[in-house]
Amino acid sequence: QVQLVESGGGLVQAGGSLRLSCAASGRTVSIYSMGWFRQAPGKEREFVAVMKLHDGSVYYDDSLKGRFTISRDSGVNTVHLQMNSLKPEDTADYYCAASTQHLYRPAYYSSDFGFWGQGTQVTVSS
Repeated sequence: QVQLVESGGGLVQAGGSLRLSCAASGRTVSIYSMGWFRQAPGKEREFVAVMKLHDGSVYYDDSLKGRFTISRDSGVNTVHLQMNSLKPEDTADYYCAASTQHLYRPAYYSSDFGFWGQGTQVTVSS
């Protein structure tokens, strides 16, 4: 079993930055990828970014690439999402997810991830 806890959400003005963190515990050795999704009220959950933990390779949604950066703390089971140049449309609940699947492609779909955190709210004011 894997547990994920997000932190770092909050209120920020447009153009500002936030850094989200996700701490994994439990059977962390089984985790192959960790990623971030977001969901705004009335909208579907959408992919943000993912990292394969064994090699550090990262993949982003094209619309967010250049503003958002996913990273990992060395030696601990924690990933971060650095969000810069935030826009009001970035307002959403942000979820950390972990996948134990050994995929031959980046984990991209929500169904690729078997473990989810409770989410952290990000609000960007105009």
